[in-house]
Amino acid sequence: MRSHFIALSDTTKGLLAALVVVICWSGFNIVSRFGSTATFTPFDLAAMRYGVSGTLALPFFLKLVPPREWPRHAVLALVGGLGYGLLVYSGFAFAPSAHAGVFVNGGIPFWTVVIVAVMAGFHVARQTVLALLLSSAGLVLIGFQSLFAASAQDEWIGDGLFLAAALSWAIFGLLMRRWQIRPQLGILGIASFSLLAYMPVYLLWLPGNIANAGWGEIGLQAVYQGIIAALLAAGMYSYANQKIGACQASMMLALVPAFSAVGGWLILDEALGIKTVIGIVVVSLGALLGASPPGSLTRLFSRGSR
Repeated sequence: MRSHFIALSDTTKGLLAALVVVICWSGFNIVSRFGSTATFTPFDLAAMRYGVSGTLALPFFLKLVPPREWPRHAVLALVGGLGYGLLVYSGFAFAPSAHAGVFVNGGIPFWTVVIVAVMAGFHVARQTVLALLLSSAGLVLIGFQSLFAASAQDEWIGDGLFLAAALSWAIFGLLMRRWQIRPQLGILGIASFSLLAYMPVYLLWLPGNIANAGWGEIGLQAVYQGIIAALLAAGMYSYANQKIGACQASMMLALVPAFSAVGGWLILDEALGIKTVIGIVVVSLGALLGASPPGSLTRLFSRGSR
């Protein structure tokens, strides 16, 4: 089995890793929203994310990463750990998961492309721009009902926090690729420094409500936030980032709301409106185009014109 995986191209490995992230994050928005609107405060969710992942990661980090490399890992923890987690959990306290699907999963490729464009002197491939436009249009269609329905007064605060979380994650992905940090070591560092920086502050000063939650609720959030989201999904995203590129990996995240909508239809028997179906098709085309190797669209049209 291992030999078959090694035989795959880097592009295929990167796309498979990105698909794992999509599957993990499809449940993340729902689980986090459930926790934020039930018993837990946003600080509780962050504590379970960093407490579980950091406790698991810290011994390995101290053993495998030399002290001279710790400053870069601390920066990654600030943006990809504390920054992203606290912002997105706070956003769930104000806005529904459908908004997170649009502003986080659409915001990450948006900010990634913007930052790459600025660094490259605004020279971005047309294929990437087209993919971003398609994905954004599809995300708006999927979240249309939630975004444009009568909303709570403070939902705009959650949307702003989601966009800030997306910016934080985009910076994390670009730094991981720029510094060429091995994904497994990068995730160990993020979890370890997030644990050391956050948990003392949480235990001493931040409002929490874990004591009033049931063991089932605690177990769900601890496993999903601390293992699936913080370790598995983040590690796979870092791996995809290095194999297929920052813009391509981030573009795949636009599939998360589509997967969530299809999952709700299959598992929960939730209705799929015509706008949602069209949005799923459009966002899938955008993600596929964005994840394809640069120049593939040009080659496709050149073949068709022969």
